Amino acid sequence: MDTRHLGSAAHGLEVSAVGLGCMALSPMYGAPADEEAGVGLIRRALDLGCTFLDTADAYGPYTNEQVVGKAVAGRRDSVVIATKFGNVRRDDGTFQGVNGRPDYVQEACDASLLRLGVDHVDLYYLHRVDPQVPIEETVGAMAELVQAGKVRHIGLSEAAPATVRRAHATHPITALQSEYSLWTRDPEAGVLPTVRELGIGFVAYSPVGRGFLGGRFRDPSDLAERDVRRNHPRFSGEHLARNVAIQDRMAELARRRGCTPSQLALAWVLAQGSDIVPIPGSANPVHVEENLAADALELSQSDVAELSEAFPPGVAAGDRYPDMSLVDR
Repeated sequence: MDTRHLGSAAHGLEVSAVGLGCMALSPMYGAPADEEAGVGLIRRALDLGCTFLDTADAYGPYTNEQVVGKAVAGRRDSVVIATKFGNVRRDDGTFQGVNGRPDYVQEACDASLLRLGVDHVDLYYLHRVDPQVPIEETVGAMAELVQAGKVRHIGLSEAAPATVRRAHATHPITALQSEYSLWTRDPEAGVLPTVRELGIGFVAYSPVGRGFLGGRFRDPSDLAERDVRRNHPRFSGEHLARNVAIQDRMAELARRRGCTPSQLALAWVLAQGSDIVPIPGSANPVHVEENLAADALELSQSDVAELSEAFPPGVAAGDRYPDMSLVDR
């Protein structure tokens, strides 16, 4: 698989052009794969050339990092591990809020290292910005982790452009992670220009629209009872009914190009710039193989333009989260 750089080529991270989002291996989208299956899926992705794994302490919570740790045992040096902190959950998954306090930064990192079974994390993100703590204080504490050798690079997730600038002035930010796909083009308005100006890489999570652009969900009943997407406006009621037209258009365009809708969605994200790395996720090994193969799909300029025109910013009906106050801070 091709590789890309997050941050500067001299000081950033080199990762596979398509990474693996590991959240789906926890029960966020319903019943999770068992641990053995999750380990096998991650190792299969590594065998196919994926070197970039994305997890978080909030996934599970906690169990996702353990699965990743077991999967990379014996091959740690060839894998870039990214994990996140700040979204605090009880053991039963109940969301407790965001914590960006400096003392919690150290505590959360030590716990993640223990669960992962590693002595350092390659990329450590603040999962969500804590509005009660100046970003300089949180990033300053993260910088101490770099100085201690526990973290190689630091990143932010779903941060607003002004916050990114303040954070980067405190300590170099290697990557910003935000949702980005053909039905979520919000970063183009401010975040992408900002990170490109500052030389920060961009990691696109949910690049297949949480699976929606792949054509697998057309009715709320298609989602497992405990699937968190049931609470997302885009996957419910009249919003979902309107968004089905997006699926139909994706399927049509994919058929014309001899690929799957998921691969076409990923190829479009990859075509938006060499500084962008998508991290699609799935608990299904077939879908993981399909997603990683998107790296070989080449789109012409006219292909990219047609897709961009077919799915303009704002094309999706409904907010992407039930509570949008947690993003773009």
